[in-house]
Amino acid sequence: MSGVLPDLSIRQLEYLVAVNEAPNWATAAERVGVSPSALSQGLSELERRVGVPLFDRDGRRRVFRPAAAEVLAHARQVVALTIDLASWAERSRTGVSGQLRVGMIDAAAVGHYPDVIAGFRERYPTVEFRLQVAPSGDLLDDLVSGTLDLVLCVEPAEPRRGIRMERVMEEELAIITRGEAVPRDPKRWGPWVLFADGSHTREVIERALIELGAPVNVVTESNQPEVLRAMVALGEGWTVLPKVQAGVGLRVGRVIAERNLVLARRDGAAVDPVAEMFAAAVLA
Repeated sequence: MSGVLPDLSIRQLEYLVAVNEAPNWATAAERVGVSPSALSQGLSELERRVGVPLFDRDGRRRVFRPAAAEVLAHARQVVALTIDLASWAERSRTGVSGQLRVGMIDAAAVGHYPDVIAGFRERYPTVEFRLQVAPSGDLLDDLVSGTLDLVLCVEPAEPRRGIRMERVMEEELAIITRGEAVPRDPKRWGPWVLFADGSHTREVIERALIELGAPVNVVTESNQPEVLRAMVALGEGWTVLPKVQAGVGLRVGRVIAERNLVLARRDGAAVDPVAEMFAAAVLA
């Protein structure tokens, strides 16, 4: 009969996520606390229930088929939401305690919200607060997989499956030079030391430079603002940074763009009171 849902178990979906993330089959089995043979049997049963082959044979190894991508995305979301539910249940039983895992880009952690972080730790000493600072794309991947509970990052160009976002602020991005004034003619700007290719902020900066008619001659890349500032100080080129990251001893020039910072959560997750208290502090 059409429309009947396959009888999938969360444990089988957990096996699939583990196999994708672990370097080998034995490590995946160890992470989920079963033997390699039990892991293999569980995944074979998952294939049977889904009705679509998920693996191909490569010698003695099994490798993911392209068709597995959709099942894997579903598995990650279900496993992450199940962990959220377990955390919510534990906190409902024991009160405000447990662990809160927050991911932030460096500008948010160091520039905009250090007082919020310190204040939260002081107000809720029974909560194990863990902060991860990384580029936006990495943080959103970890949010989807369930490694993080909340993320403060740059708004991506396209929506991300399984994530809901709330804008918290706009950041001005300004040209930073060693001391020289920025010429009126954009064709005389650069060369540039910028965030690594593929980052959300790099896309915003490049788009702005192109719209202004400036050459995008990138000589150095780094996702670390301190590295970019050091390269500017050495005379390697100019950079574009949020004003809060301009540092000392360099010249803040023309604002060329803005980027949105968002608070990201897993869509459909059980409401975690600890996470919501931290989110409220950020939004305030």
